[in-house]
Amino acid sequence: MSGKCRSAPVLETERLRLRQFTKDDFSPYLAIVGDPDVMRHFGGVGMSAEECWRRMAASTGQWPMIGIGGWAVERLSDGKLVGTLSLFNAWRDLQPDFGDTPEMGWIFATEVHGQGIAGEACRAVLGWAERTLRPTPIWAIIAPANEPSLRLAERLGFEQVGESVYHDEPTLVLQRPAWG
Repeated sequence: MSGKCRSAPVLETERLRLRQFTKDDFSPYLAIVGDPDVMRHFGGVGMSAEECWRRMAASTGQWPMIGIGGWAVERLSDGKLVGTLSLFNAWRDLQPDFGDTPEMGWIFATEVHGQGIAGEACRAVLGWAERTLRPTPIWAIIAPANEPSLRLAERLGFEQVGESVYHDEPTLVLQRPAWG
């Protein structure tokens, strides 16, 4: 990746601010990813506090290492953390191999599902990527039953390129072609 960003740049949309995670985000983030309804397509159970902390630290730590990482997504109207969105590299054991190209992932609180919040945040990140990174394909993995995320991915320009099994669960592999 570019290596230009040492921390998450602040991105603002009409309703959202995407920013670097802070320690104060831990409890609200755990409330989101600890919710079994939110995580039903990610193994079906909520994350533990330890798992949540590691994911939050990884989202933050990838920025200085590879120039991409995660954003905390907060609602502008009240400053509440409503989700997370990342461009990252997880070095997943999947085929096709993603190599050094980024993967995109998003998780949002149930209270904002169906409001276009995830799409708004994703479009902001993709716009940033197109302005900042060299043209590159972007990967995503989505559970076949996660129809809302599959519809969003399609609207964002992702296309299914394969099927795999990840953590013993069927997984669709999608790719958004390089821009430019």
